[in-house]
Order: sequence, then C-alpha cells, then structure tokens
Amino acid sequence: MILNKETAQKTAELLLQINAIKLQPQNPFIWASGWKSPIYCDNRITLSYPVIRNFLREHLSGQIEELYGKPDAIIGVATGAIGIGALVADYLNLPFAYVRPEAKKHGRQNKIEGFVEAGQQVVVVEDLISTGKSSLLAVEALREANVSVKGMMAIFSYGFDIANSNFKEANVSLNTLSNYEHLLHQAERSNYIAAKEAKTLAKWRKDPENWSPKLTGSAKQV
Repeated sequence: MILNKETAQKTAELLLQINAIKLQPQNPFIWASGWKSPIYCDNRITLSYPVIRNFLREHLSGQIEELYGKPDAIIGVATGAIGIGALVADYLNLPFAYVRPEAKKHGRQNKIEGFVEAGQQVVVVEDLISTGKSSLLAVEALREANVSVKGMMAIFSYGFDIANSNFKEANVSLNTLSNYEHLLHQAERSNYIAAKEAKTLAKWRKDPENWSPKLTGSAKQV
C-alpha cells in the first residue's frame, strides 16, 4: 500500500536521479531467477547520498509511526536493508536488529543478529520487495522467536501479484514509500523514458516470468 502519493513520486524521482533504479526496456537485465527484466533496482546506493538517505529515513520513520505507532524495535532484512533499517531505528530512537537469510554456521549460529525479546512488537524494514519470499522468511524467523511483527515498511516494490498474495497468505501488512506504478509515471513525466517504452515496461510487470521483448543484447544483473 502507498500511504502518500506525493512521497511516492518524490521517492521515485530520487531513485532515478542517482541510478538506484535503471530502466532499460530495449536492453534488459537478467535476474538470478532467469527472468528478463527492463528494470534494475539497487537501493543500497541511496546510503552514499546523505540528502537522499535522510529523506528516506525520515519518511520511512514517519509512515511507520503513522501506520503502526511506535514499535519496540526496528528489524532490518540482511543485507540490503541493514543500513536503512539502522538509520530508521536511530531516527526513532529505537533498538535495532537484523535477520540473516540463514543462520550462521559457526559461533552462536544466530539468524537474528541483535537483541530482541520474545513478546516484543517490531516493524520490519526492507529496501526492495520483488516476490516477497526472502522478506517473509525474515518474518518467519521472528515469529519463531515469539516476536510479534506489526508490519513491514519498504522503500520500493515492483507490485507483483505474487508478492501481494504471499504477504496476504502470511498475514503481514506491507507498505512502501514508492512502487512500480509511480516510478513509470515519474520516468515518463521527466522524459527518462518515452510513452512507447512506458507501455513495454507496464507489460513486463503483468507477466515478468514470460516477458521477452525484441532484444539487441542483455545486461546481466549481479
């Protein structure tokens, strides 16, 4: 869900401005899943730009308080959301921890890094939502530790139907600062892409697994 349309447009503008999001409908990236994608999103780049990371920190924090009240802690999802999650926790003056994709294979073999008590209420922060599977694995780990997840707040979502279904099935509230729809609107409005390219990009989101434009080459996403 998008809480504020103005914030959604501004977030999209900033992500395009620093190439945290790249759009290449004629020369798609290839995801690890094998999907051909006209978009590449790496929101970790935002951490290198103080003005932009502060904008994201403040708006993520504000929307968390508006939607969920003040939780007991903020939880980041490793590795992409550790930085922004810590910034949000600092802004809200709350404890911070993060969840690994899998438990460490040595030492204490932690999956949750940081101090979180059973019974606490937390909000999970993500940088990007695609299908939602890795994000929801973090929620599962927290629930196994008897931690209550009030919801998840992310910078950006592709808005896939499969993600919506996954979050609904897991009974997790998801809200994002911006999404694919607002991104396309902003990209066309700022002449980053042409109207014809916007239509191609819109088609991709409807069926990303089978989308296959006429290619002149492919840029591999790493």
